[in-house]
Amino acid sequence: MTKPSLPELLHAAVTAVGGTERPGQVTMAETVAEAIDDGSHLLVQAGTGTGKSLGYLVPALAHGERVVVATATLALQRQLVERDLPRTVDALHPLLRRRPEFAMLKGRSNYLCLHRLHEGVPQDEEEGLFDQFEAAAPTSKLGRDLLRLRDWADETETGDRDDLTPGVSDRAWAQVSVSSRECLGATRCAYGQECFAEAARERAKLSEVVVTNHALLAIDAIEGAPVLPQHEVLIVDEAHELVSRVTGVATGELTPGQVNRAVRRAAKLVNEKAADQLQTAAEGFERLMELALPGRLEEIPEDLGYALMALRDAARTVITALGSTRDKSVQDEDAVRKQALASVETIHDVAERITNGSEYDVVWYERHDRFGASLRVAPMSVSGLLREKLFTDRSVVLTSATLKLGGDFNGVGASLGLAPEGTQSEDSPAWKGIDVGSPFDYRKQGILYVAQHLARPAREGTRGDMLDELAELIEAAGGRTLGLFSSMRAAQSAAEELRGRLDMPILLQGEETLGELIKGFAADPQTCLFGTLSLWQGVDVPGASCQLVIMDKIPFPRPDDPLMSARQKAVDEAGGNGFMAVAATHAALLMAQGAGRLVRASGDRGVVAVLDPRLATARYGSYLRASLPDFWYTTDRNQVRRSLAAIDAAAREKGE
Repeated sequence: MTKPSLPELLHAAVTAVGGTERPGQVTMAETVAEAIDDGSHLLVQAGTGTGKSLGYLVPALAHGERVVVATATLALQRQLVERDLPRTVDALHPLLRRRPEFAMLKGRSNYLCLHRLHEGVPQDEEEGLFDQFEAAAPTSKLGRDLLRLRDWADETETGDRDDLTPGVSDRAWAQVSVSSRECLGATRCAYGQECFAEAARERAKLSEVVVTNHALLAIDAIEGAPVLPQHEVLIVDEAHELVSRVTGVATGELTPGQVNRAVRRAAKLVNEKAADQLQTAAEGFERLMELALPGRLEEIPEDLGYALMALRDAARTVITALGSTRDKSVQDEDAVRKQALASVETIHDVAERITNGSEYDVVWYERHDRFGASLRVAPMSVSGLLREKLFTDRSVVLTSATLKLGGDFNGVGASLGLAPEGTQSEDSPAWKGIDVGSPFDYRKQGILYVAQHLARPAREGTRGDMLDELAELIEAAGGRTLGLFSSMRAAQSAAEELRGRLDMPILLQGEETLGELIKGFAADPQTCLFGTLSLWQGVDVPGASCQLVIMDKIPFPRPDDPLMSARQKAVDEAGGNGFMAVAATHAALLMAQGAGRLVRASGDRGVVAVLDPRLATARYGSYLRASLPDFWYTTDRNQVRRSLAAIDAAAREKGE
């Protein structure tokens, strides 16, 4: 039998999911197939509505080797495993004459731990183990969550937290899950044979397609202990998120609370001298942290250096002591010891990393109103790590609706450790970028309006003219507005002010769960939704409920963001343009994501309004505009009000 062609396979898959083939999707599938076949690397920008999941799944399944697909969001992971993959596999089965297996794989703490569930949690304050089910009153929220988890454990096949609906609080989940460091290991655990995390790994080993997340991909790359099975092809979806997720995994943190927990956990398992040494070091660290002021530490102050060395040395002593003592009076001693060891090792590793003072790390203090001070350390850049760990021994395809910034892929490529497109060197692999476009006619469906007459936003203070403009635009649109703000404070003050001025509901992020807010926003066209970061890329509301997307100002990183400002300074010192490479790239990515909220279907019409004149007047404005969808562009405030009123009237006429 002749091998089925890629167009035949794509047609079968698209028909199975009830879609229609789009030219961009066909182009994407063909270029992904080429990259997989010749083992090369590819960046694909595929606009909303292209059907990019099938654009990479079909060539990946046709190839027949193992493929890992890594996504940033839970929503896309679920869509792939529950909808796209089952239908695609069914559709391709008759043509491929085989049925590829697929599986989901996450980090260990995402799975219910049977040992924790049945044996209890090693407690900090008490001897032995603590039965959380006995201690939490069944009438409390925590008690109800735990009882539900116990019932769910008997019926779940996966033990995956995301399969539990409705979900439970982080506090409840922490009582029944373990990190990889706390895990006893399948061979030493009484429940090793039934372990959900181990079962997920086994399923992944037997599957042709493994769906995971960026964080697990980062752990696999950074920690050197392979978590993912061997694979020939890696596909990174939502690839614009990859650098920040990898940075998150590579960031270490020390807080007084975390150090004190480690002291309590270790105290009952080691000799008094080792316990006292760690206690003294913890007290010294805590005293210093009470005085810590937020900001970057370009050099480690002498007193902090001493405190960290004391912590590191005391932690090392405790780790040695934990390995050599046994205390049979402690119930389920192995689990208690493993949890204590995990907390002390984390403290040792972070204290040692900061003490060693790599020029490639950034160290800073942070302060939270609720949690107090923390000391953090993160890599100046993850580009070298990604180049070395991601792009060797496999073909890598990265895709997103926003990878092309300022007209090319080189900005995103550089953040991934890649040399400019078309160049190749010994330590930088060759790659190509392709923009397969969008099925939407952006120039006819949307307007980009820049409020050029407004004053430039200042760092502090309210923007009265901006709030007036915001109110007028929302009135012209009849509600239907998604407000994307550069800070939570700006979103709150705008919501407060406009609730007093406008007779339409304004929902505010933080006042309800994100899912409920989006549901409320989609249900009533008059409703507006205001919020910050997660709304810039997490809202998918096609139709008349979202016809105006407002950005209060260009979302540059805060000038006092220690990591971003350190990265910017490093680029400047190396002779580059730090502002363009770091701040403008960050803003362009967020603005492209934010503008992408407007047109989600071929019938959508509307306006993206940027209430920051710099987008029209500053030198970098053209770079940012070139990163956005190709909307019709205007700075005419009267024209935009007329357009919004017409779009609103057309929607009302249709009863939307």
